[in-house]
Amino acid sequence: MKVPHSEHLSAHRELLRELVRILGARYRYVSVLATDCRGLRYTVQRRETSILDSRFSERGFVVRVHDGLGYLEHSFDEPPGAAWGAEEGPGGGAAASRAAEALAVEVRERLAELGGYRAALPVGARPLPVSREEPLTGSWQGDVGELPEHTGGREIVGRLAALRDRAFTLTDCLVDIRVIYEGVRVSKLFVSQARELEQSYLWSQGYLMPLCRRGEITRGYHRSSSGLTGTELIQTMERNLPGAIEIAEQLLAAGKVEPGEYEVILSPAAAGLVAHESFGHGVELDMFVKGRAKAAQYLGRSVGSPLVSLRDGARSAEEVSSYWFDDEGTPGGDTLVIDRGVFRAGISDRLSALALGLPPTGNGKRESFERKAYARMTNTFFTPGTDPLEDMIASIRQGYLLENFISGMEDPKNWGIQGVILFGREIRDGRLSGKLVSPVIITGYVPEVLGAVSMVSADFALSGSGMCGKGHKEYSKTATGGPYLKTVMRLG
Repeated sequence: MKVPHSEHLSAHRELLRELVRILGARYRYVSVLATDCRGLRYTVQRRETSILDSRFSERGFVVRVHDGLGYLEHSFDEPPGAAWGAEEGPGGGAAASRAAEALAVEVRERLAELGGYRAALPVGARPLPVSREEPLTGSWQGDVGELPEHTGGREIVGRLAALRDRAFTLTDCLVDIRVIYEGVRVSKLFVSQARELEQSYLWSQGYLMPLCRRGEITRGYHRSSSGLTGTELIQTMERNLPGAIEIAEQLLAAGKVEPGEYEVILSPAAAGLVAHESFGHGVELDMFVKGRAKAAQYLGRSVGSPLVSLRDGARSAEEVSSYWFDDEGTPGGDTLVIDRGVFRAGISDRLSALALGLPPTGNGKRESFERKAYARMTNTFFTPGTDPLEDMIASIRQGYLLENFISGMEDPKNWGIQGVILFGREIRDGRLSGKLVSPVIITGYVPEVLGAVSMVSADFALSGSGMCGKGHKEYSKTATGGPYLKTVMRLG
């Protein structure tokens, strides 16, 4: 079924058109992004059930203008006089004009105050040019199996509770399990002098988080699933439950890795972590503008093995970070960041692209309407190869197959990466020995890690159950993944 557009945004459409028209008499560029994002997070445990608003729920507006020197923004929850259309109905022409005039006064006053803070710009910074937008109008709706509001909260909780109860029948060492489903309906309307764009879609994510104990040892595991889906995602969670319980049990016997350099095979999840931390943040072009990315020195140069190609873009794949247009009204893209080992292009928001004289790639994302837009990752992944996983394992005398990640961190200025992998499966003499180690710290220098890639599988998977932080820790949804990659890394 199609994800419906927001009635709230539709009711303000005429007001936003009028606001852009009025402000356009003073400013050479004017745009408004309106957002209405709603979602709930359902959590069921052994002794507790909760239903909370998603942290990604928001409703508001942000105005951006070019004042002759650069760009200024003003955000607000509701236009003045929220019931402006009560007498004439939503979209009433005279009421919309009156409300737009009042709002324009407020916006101009606030922007005039902001214009006095130009001293915050870097010394010698050049004024940004006016953004030139090609005319574009349109509407896009995502398609899902079932909307959470149609399924209903009672049924969602009941299905999660059934998963919890089933988990306790699969093992005698389960202490507790957290079963989570979260669905967020995203509706956005972008209006400028040249564009009027509307999109509505739904993303969902689910988690199975069993906690097992035997004697004095307690270990936890998490299995996630995600996508541009509705509550049908819970069916995927049901299929994943036995495997999640099995690994949680196996982790009770996991040992520690002996620190050192090893040949490793990165699972799609672990490969996604490396993609995100190495050539995700490192090629966000606002970091180039600020002189904080070592990758700027490698544009057009080799940064890895010829087996390595990497893509990013809202239209590169379908996952939680896919959309029709970004938070600056730029259509989502598909950027070939690395092409057979050579760094070809970065990803940008509109302003960093203007500063560098490049076309924007559709990666301008905000945590919310109250936060600024940064160049942010969307779906970031290594592309698949042709090697069977069995051959990759057989090629290693002593090493590890690294699966599932906990966290990661990058240093774009020096190109170092560090991550925490939940567990590794030991490989000895070309076979999985059955021994697990957990947790595993991975570190490396990006060109060395990517340069050492010697095999790439045809298997491929994406995961969008995590978040990415940037700036003042603004968070956004991203998806990462890829095939299995064989490389060399330092473990600890």
